Amino acid sequence: MGTAGKGKPAAAGGVALLVLAVWLLPTVARAQLRVGFYDTSCPNAEALVRQAVAAAFAKDAGIAAGLIRLHFHDCFVRGCDGSVLLTVNPGGGQTERDAAPNNPSLRGFEVIDAAKAAVEQSCPRTVSCADIVAFAARDSIALTGSVSYQVPAGRRDGRVSNASDALADLPPPTFTAKNLTDLFAAKNLSVEDMVVLSGAHTVGRSFCNSFVNRVWDQSATPPKAIVDAGLSASYAALLRALCPSNTTRETLITTAMDPGTPNVLDNNYYKLLPRGMGLFFSDNQLRVDSAMAALVSSFAANEALWKDKFAAAMVKMGRIQVQTGTCGEVRLNCGVVNPSSAAVEMVGSSAPAAGEGGVATS
Repeated sequence: MGTAGKGKPAAAGGVALLVLAVWLLPTVARAQLRVGFYDTSCPNAEALVRQAVAAAFAKDAGIAAGLIRLHFHDCFVRGCDGSVLLTVNPGGGQTERDAAPNNPSLRGFEVIDAAKAAVEQSCPRTVSCADIVAFAARDSIALTGSVSYQVPAGRRDGRVSNASDALADLPPPTFTAKNLTDLFAAKNLSVEDMVVLSGAHTVGRSFCNSFVNRVWDQSATPPKAIVDAGLSASYAALLRALCPSNTTRETLITTAMDPGTPNVLDNNYYKLLPRGMGLFFSDNQLRVDSAMAALVSSFAANEALWKDKFAAAMVKMGRIQVQTGTCGEVRLNCGVVNPSSAAVEMVGSSAPAAGEGGVATS
């Protein structure tokens, strides 16, 4: 009896420590990301990524929007682990980049590959693809919006990529304000973060299929011209002239999401919303919700405020469910997971650079 009685507090203490350790997992993982992560192991890593992005941007300014979106789509599905880059799913089935929200619209993969090749030549088996995606997004924001910020690094690359996860975790253009709020909250992002990050729609293009149901009623025979709630009649007419009534996912016609300054990261997105020129149904939802509408008005009136908050929100988003330390791997090729023999070698060679005690939060 006496021995059992003394053992109970010890057991309870062990349980308490276990609960505390589990509760601290996200905090430990966040601590593993730090600015200047590669200062010793690969001092020119960020410069090499910046050069690859700048070279691609010089040929096609639209690539910047693609790289910003690539980071978002990576982080929202299984965390910021480079899983969106995988072309082969080791477990079989389609990968994230094959899923409808990403194919054929997601772009920038070749820029990531070019940056990875340059980094590998300089610092073999050191810099993760996930970090390269984060650096490339930051550099794209600098090129299009003259916004600069430091990127905490130390992410490791994941080994899983499922199309079904992309379908579940990426917000479609048909989402309501509540849908958006709930999805972002699940990623530990606030309503303000969501409205701020939505401002990225000020750059880039969209396929007709993402908004055709706002200007054509395709359920009618023949399809009937309509003007969705919150959409300017004149803007709807322009979109209708661009996108045929029989538009499908295979229709490869695109339009600028911000027709005024499509390659400039500015606050024009917020100015267009009150004019009924939010391209997606989900864009207009930012006007329907009063709290979101107040933020829209604030950012429309103050571009510097929005840019400051956008940089902070990008850093926050970049911490979603990261893998650090010895979790995951540092891929040799961003499109495929390492062979098991290489993965073992990579963990041993890159763990010191990644810091000690890193954990995954998912």
